[in-house]
Amino acid sequence: MIKVTIERGEAGRIRRFSVSGHAGYDDPGKDIVCAGVSAVTVGAVNAVEKLTGLVPKAKVQNGWLSAETPYGGDPELDGRVQLLLEGMVVSLETIADEYGTYVQIQEVIM
Repeated sequence: MIKVTIERGEAGRIRRFSVSGHAGYDDPGKDIVCAGVSAVTVGAVNAVEKLTGLVPKAKVQNGWLSAETPYGGDPELDGRVQLLLEGMVVSLETIADEYGTYVQIQEVIM
């Protein structure tokens, strides 16, 4: 099972997220659930960097991704980062709605 943890601050701002595990939906290389979650989460990290110029602190290993949300001190820029990350959450929820046996999303207020 893939476990996604979204950590939010008190105001609801996404501070970091992590993804671990493998879906087990199909054989490695054929697992559309793993591929979808990977594309959404890695794509979000890449989008934040390319579209805002801020670089998330991210670590990736086999079956594991952790990313800390960058904050550049500019509220407008931070709003763009948050919008991209909220889009990621919506995409992950869409995958979980269809493949809930293979994906679990947990949100934590820090």
